Amino acid sequence: MSIPVLIISMVLFLVLFFGIGFIANMLLRMTWIFCFIYPVIALSMIDRIAFSRYFTDPGTAFRQLGEHLSSIHLSDALVLSSGLAGALLAGVAIKALRKNGYRMF
Repeated sequence: MSIPVLIISMVLFLVLFFGIGFIANMLLRMTWIFCFIYPVIALSMIDRIAFSRYFTDPGTAFRQLGEHLSSIHLSDALVLSSGLAGALLAGVAIKALRKNGYRMF
């Protein structure tokens, strides 16, 4: 992945997950909910296993997840971590708005 594509992808994931996290936090009234949901989304992007297999066949599913996580490229890790940063910033923004008296709905 070239440097300009990496930078654009990082900014895109940051803004995308900030927006989704902000709206989810505003609607659900749970400040940090998307910070817990984002890792599930990120792992589903990395791993091509159905989510139900983690419960029906956990040994194979977690072994394959470990193999996929160990083979991830640095650029992919940077893009996914910028998405997590966007989700965290959404929680910080909602918390600051609520602290200053802003009420959503």
